[in-house]
Amino acid sequence: MAAAARALRPVSTAPLPEAALTALTRAREALTEAAMSAEPTRRYAAAHVAALRATAALLSVRTRPSRRGAQRNAWTLLAQVAPEMGEWASFFSAGAGKRAAAEAGLDRQVSTRDADDLVRDVERYLFLVQRALGVPYQPSLPTSAPLREPGGAGAEAS
Repeated sequence: MAAAARALRPVSTAPLPEAALTALTRAREALTEAAMSAEPTRRYAAAHVAALRATAALLSVRTRPSRRGAQRNAWTLLAQVAPEMGEWASFFSAGAGKRAAAEAGLDRQVSTRDADDLVRDVERYLFLVQRALGVPYQPSLPTSAPLREPGGAGAEAS
C-alpha cells in the first residue's frame, strides 16, 4: 500500500501528508471493489465507503486534530472546511442510511440503479477531491471490466 500511496504524489510543490495519500489509495481500492461487485448492496456500500475515504484525505489536509474529543460527522465537517464540497457533503450524508441498510443486507433498500449511480457519482467526487489536493487524476473504475446485467444476462458462454 505504501508504494501505491507514493504513486499519488501531488502535482503541487507542497507534499501531502502520508495519511492523505493512504486515504486516497484506499478510496480508489474501495471504488474498484464497488465497480467489480455483482451485488447492488455491496456496490453501494463500497462506493459510499470510497467517498468517506476520499473525504478523509481532504479533511486530513484541511483540518487540525481537535483536543476536545468530540467526534464530528465527516459530512458536516467537510461542508465546514471545504464549502465548495458542501453539495457533495449533503448528498453523501443523505445516503448514509441507505449505506447502513446495504451493509445490513437489506436488498430492497438499494436498487441496481442506485448502486450504479453512486459508483459513478463517487468516481466524479474522487476526481474533484484529487484536483483539490493537487493530485493527478487517475480513473479508478476499470475500463475493461465486463458489464454485468441482473440475472447473468450478457455473460459469455464458455
